[in-house]
Amino acid sequence: MMTEFEAVALALQYPGPGSLDRLRAAWQALPGGPVRRHLLKFFGEIEQLSTAGWEELHTRTLDLAPIFAPYIGFVIWGENYQRGEFMAGVKVAQDEVGIDRNGELPDHLEPVLRYLSATDERYPGLVEVFPRAVSKMRKTLKEAEADNPYRHVLAAAAEAAERLEAPVGGGTA
Repeated sequence: MMTEFEAVALALQYPGPGSLDRLRAAWQALPGGPVRRHLLKFFGEIEQLSTAGWEELHTRTLDLAPIFAPYIGFVIWGENYQRGEFMAGVKVAQDEVGIDRNGELPDHLEPVLRYLSATDERYPGLVEVFPRAVSKMRKTLKEAEADNPYRHVLAAAAEAAERLEAPVGGGTA
């Protein structure tokens, strides 16, 4: 069964052949609720674009010189030791459950979402900062480009993040 985190991660993947169909299937597999509604809004805006238009939007929003930094650790700490320590912990946790980062850094939003979907034994440091990082990403995107369709993906991520619970014993990065 498709999880909310997995569906949001799919929406963040670079578009290619079959992407729209996979996104539609992911959306249809989700139970009703706010994550599904946000992804429907994203899907509705994306399906109006050509493949080349979607590719350009993705690149402008998430790659090269992104509108918002899709890196959890960078959003929270910037480029410093704490981010490096955080990424090392997230990498170990992702490796333990077999997450393929597809060339991305461990704190990139897409592999982080796939990791959150893959396990209930989540890295405590990630659970602690994920909701705050997504909130900052949403704010940055809204200020830079309020009508960008990826606003719906970040809203869906924020909704899913609300249901994350810190493991017993907590812990920080």
